[in-house]
Amino acid sequence: MTNHAQHTAPPTPWTDQKYLLWLASPFLPLLGFLSLVAGYLFEQPALYWLMPVFFYAVLPLLDWLVGTDINNPPESAVAQLEANRYYRAIVYAYIPAQYANTIMAVWLATRGDISIASIIALIFSAGLINGVAINTAHELGHKRADLEKWLAKIALAPVAYGHFFVEHNRGHHKNVATPRDPASSRMGETFYAFLPRTMVGSLRSAWELEGERLARQGKSVWSFDNENLRAWAMTVVLFGALTLWLGTGALAFLLIQAFFGAALLEVVNYLEHYGLLRQWDERTQRYERCAPSHSWNSNNVVTNLLLYQLQRHSDHHANPTRRFQSLRHFDESPQLPSGYASMLILAYFPPLWFKVMNPRVAKHYDGDIRKAHLYGPKREQLIRKWQAAATSSPQTVANEKPAQAQHRADETASASRHRCTNCGYIYDEIHGNPSEGFVPGTAWKAIPAEWSCPECAVRDKADFVPIA
Repeated sequence: MTNHAQHTAPPTPWTDQKYLLWLASPFLPLLGFLSLVAGYLFEQPALYWLMPVFFYAVLPLLDWLVGTDINNPPESAVAQLEANRYYRAIVYAYIPAQYANTIMAVWLATRGDISIASIIALIFSAGLINGVAINTAHELGHKRADLEKWLAKIALAPVAYGHFFVEHNRGHHKNVATPRDPASSRMGETFYAFLPRTMVGSLRSAWELEGERLARQGKSVWSFDNENLRAWAMTVVLFGALTLWLGTGALAFLLIQAFFGAALLEVVNYLEHYGLLRQWDERTQRYERCAPSHSWNSNNVVTNLLLYQLQRHSDHHANPTRRFQSLRHFDESPQLPSGYASMLILAYFPPLWFKVMNPRVAKHYDGDIRKAHLYGPKREQLIRKWQAAATSSPQTVANEKPAQAQHRADETASASRHRCTNCGYIYDEIHGNPSEGFVPGTAWKAIPAEWSCPECAVRDKADFVPIA
């Protein structure tokens, strides 16, 4: 008998070449904190400007100098990467440094002998670190462990954006790149038109999502089981404690820096899906599944190191529970001309943004601009300027034969367990899902058709498959 083991080479271990470089992420708030301490100890308030100068000048320059990296970890190494607790510790480490920076900034800002210029610098410093912390919460909030979900809310408290935990995970990921999503920007829409729309729309969406979930449990939306109220309570406690300690000036400072931090998140939202649209499928009466073509990506190394590879956004939307160290580049993803650090500055100047990005949107849709996500007030103007191809016919999907459809329906109806085709979450009728309002014993057929997977939110009930 042939011993196949003698002829099969053992798998080659994969080494993450950026293993230590990922420490750049928690180093960012540490750098902010140290700059504030140094400015105070050495009586050099100019040092308070170190963080905004680094973020808006040095970081884009480093992105340009270092360049991009399109290499992906092999799928055979993903399990090893995801099990390595070092990567989790890197994400956790951001939070204590974030809080140290915030407390130091508000303490300095409320001292009587500080100039207006220094207070502005401190607002920038605290707002930038807390704005980037929303990305830390973003990485944590998608994970299944309760600890990581609570840490996500803690990271959101200083920026008063606790509802992001609900809306992003269960709203944005379900509706991204569709008119239903307040966090997806339209082609021709300025950042300044997008900002109030997304801030108000995201808040409303988070409240409605929790209202629906709690209603299934027979609870009021004002129950403290409302994840929004829990997250906002953390902000109230934090801001209240600092106000009692340092006075009402502290509250004013905290509110201003929180708005700036939230606006930093939203400018990133603005550029991530600008003009990209999932097409409507008439057969299923649903939008097509989110694909790599529905997110703008960037492989600039430095910003990816600082933002937990947020710029590999397509893979994140396809696989929300995948950890940052495992995210992949896709050739079919539309690519930004530079990293987020540069592009968010461009977004502040609409004429420059449109000049750079509108041709890219048109090219992405091969000149058929009607397929893009167009800003309503400018729709006809954009079509006149950018439409360069005949309008294509909508794609058709072959219907199942009656016998096939009936077999599938019978199979689904008879199964008591159903699995999400994205993240592997299993709904078991025996256990139900009390958190979602489905008590043990709730039959699969009683689950609302519009219900989405509670773990990844990118698959609806219709996408689940029965488990024999």
